[in-house]
Amino acid sequence: MGMTDVEVEQHDKLNSIIEILNRDKSGNIVLIGDIMLDCYIHGYANNLNSRAPVPVLRETHREEDVGAAAHVARGLQSIGYSGRIFGAVGDDKAGSKIIQYLENEDVDVSGIAIIEERVTTVKTRMLASRESLIQGEQLLLRWDVEEDEPIPEHALQVIYDQAIQNLDNADCVILSDYGQGVVYDSGVERIAKHAKELNIPIIADPKLTGLHRTHDVDWIIFQSRGFELMKRRIGESDDSLAAESLINSYGWKHLVVLAGGNGVTIYSKSEETVHAPCTLPQLRQVIGLIDAAVVAIAVSISNGLGVSDTALLTNAACECILSAEASDSFSLSKDMLIHQVGEIAWNLQVSKR
Repeated sequence: MGMTDVEVEQHDKLNSIIEILNRDKSGNIVLIGDIMLDCYIHGYANNLNSRAPVPVLRETHREEDVGAAAHVARGLQSIGYSGRIFGAVGDDKAGSKIIQYLENEDVDVSGIAIIEERVTTVKTRMLASRESLIQGEQLLLRWDVEEDEPIPEHALQVIYDQAIQNLDNADCVILSDYGQGVVYDSGVERIAKHAKELNIPIIADPKLTGLHRTHDVDWIIFQSRGFELMKRRIGESDDSLAAESLINSYGWKHLVVLAGGNGVTIYSKSEETVHAPCTLPQLRQVIGLIDAAVVAIAVSISNGLGVSDTALLTNAACECILSAEASDSFSLSKDMLIHQVGEIAWNLQVSKR
C-alpha cells in the first residue's frame, strides 16, 4: 500500500526541510533571557540510609552544562545560526564557567553582563539507578542555588539597550523567561516596541506568571502541562477552544503546545491548526525540550517556513531531546536534527510499503 496524497506531501516537506538545514545560511537572532548553570550528578542508589528513609547515592560521574537561555544560544550556534545572547551572571565561579563554556563553542557572550556580588543560578540534579539495572536512571533530588535580590535596574537597562542596538537585520527576537529577572515588564515593552517597528517576529517561552508580558507576541510556547493549567484557569476543557480563547485574549499569532509522546500542535490566529505526531517508540527524557523547540522555530522563521513545516521541524527537534540517552546534558545539533527529520521521512515511507 502506497502513501496517500497527504503523506506524500508531508514526505516531500520533510525532504525540503533537510535541504534547508543543509544550506550554509546563518540567521541573525537576538536572544534575551535568564542564564544558569546545570549540574548533573549520576550514580547508583542501591541502599537506604540507616538513619532516614532516603536513598544513598554512590556517585559515578558528574557533568556541567549551560542552561536556560544559554542552552538556547548554544543550540542556535550548533545549528549554524549566529546571534547574540543578552543576560546576566554573577562574578563567581559558576558565572565564569558559563562564559567559558559558551566561548568554547563560539557563542558571542559580549551581551552577558557580569554583576559583582551576584550569585549565578545553579540547578543541580542527582540521578541514579540500581547497579544491577542497565537502564532506568531516575531523578532523586534537585537543589537550586539562586540570588534572592533582583538584578539592578541599571544593569537591566544596559542589557536591553544593547539588545535593541542589535535588532538591525535580525530574523527574530527570543524571550527566554526562567523567572530569574532578566525578562521583566519595562524591558519587554521596549524590545517589543522596537521589534514591531522593524517587523521582527518575537518568540516567547514564558512563565505562566509572566503572560501579561506576552501580549501581541508572534510565537508562544507551552509544554502540555502548562497548557492544561491555562485551560483550567480559563475554565475551558476543549483544547482548540482553549487555544482560540488564549490567542484572542493575548493577541498571539501562534500558540505551540509541546506534548512529548503526543507530538507538537500549533494553533494559529488566522491559519488552520497543525499537528505533527511523535514517531518515537520510547521517550527517555524531557530536559531541554522547550529550548529545542525555540531553536527550531527560530530556524523556521529565518527560512520563511510556513506553519505546517514549522510543526514538522519543531517536532523533529523535540524528538532529538526525547530520544536522548542517559546524559541529561544533551543539546540539539544540526547533524542530529537533520538525522531525525530524515528518520521521520524514512519511517513514513517504509510504513506504507
